[in-house]
Amino acid sequence: MATDSNYYVPEESRLPVLGALSLGLMALGAGFALNDGGSSILLVGTALLIAVMYVWFRTVIRENIAGMNSDQLKRSYVWGMSWFIFSEVMFFAVFFGALFYIRTLALPWLGGEGDKSDMIHLVWPEFTAQWPLMETPAQAVGSDKFVGPGQNLSFPGWDKLLGWLPLWNTIVLLTSSVTCHFAHHAMKHDDRKKFNIWLGVTVLLGFIFLVLQYEEYHHAYTEMGLTLESGIYGSTFFMLTGFHGFHVTMGTFMLLIQLIRGLKGHFSSDDQFGFEASSWYWHFVDVVWVGLFLFVYVLA
Repeated sequence: MATDSNYYVPEESRLPVLGALSLGLMALGAGFALNDGGSSILLVGTALLIAVMYVWFRTVIRENIAGMNSDQLKRSYVWGMSWFIFSEVMFFAVFFGALFYIRTLALPWLGGEGDKSDMIHLVWPEFTAQWPLMETPAQAVGSDKFVGPGQNLSFPGWDKLLGWLPLWNTIVLLTSSVTCHFAHHAMKHDDRKKFNIWLGVTVLLGFIFLVLQYEEYHHAYTEMGLTLESGIYGSTFFMLTGFHGFHVTMGTFMLLIQLIRGLKGHFSSDDQFGFEASSWYWHFVDVVWVGLFLFVYVLA
């Protein structure tokens, strides 16, 4: 460990290498799990990542409490979190772009619109260019290898209470963004009691969102026949909403950790970056959901 008056250089650590290894195992395990190869590698990678993050964050928190973080190091934290959120923006931009390309360009072309009339010969004779596209090539030729439980899709089903789940989730997430801001405002004024209350409400709303998301997925799978194997619509729907749900899960646990730290008295009006970084991430997750609600549900 080396220090000077301007910058603190952390001691050498194996944690970044172990973190990269755990992410690699998770990616490999997810690939095996999706192809019926078991989920043991995915579970090992997830457990290793949780252990690495626990040790890493504990080290950073202890260094900050000990007063080892200089202004320069704190600025590097801000830049690091900013670039991380930017990478997440690009991540979701890819999936939104895929949805736009499939629905606005590829599907009409395959239906023979415009100067792409010859592309109709690339698909099965009875193909109909309609959205949502639930039929797969295997279904079209009579194979049941990839057929889901049904084709009675009426998603999002606004005529039933359960069909309003996307709207309820939107209200829950937007409300959580407001309560998170209230918590931030309270800490800026050193009001720890209000900070803990508002942050606790935010964490609770995050868990409520996840419960409602589970109910929506269960309804989609069992009642509407919407699965990952339900054509390109099922794939894009679950990729977008599933990855967003994963980010909500991460954001909820990040805020839960900040709540535990707040209860221990860790933050102050001029030293609260751990919470601020988590709140930035949470607001980002909320904005992504607004885009999902508009383009996946309302304009579907």
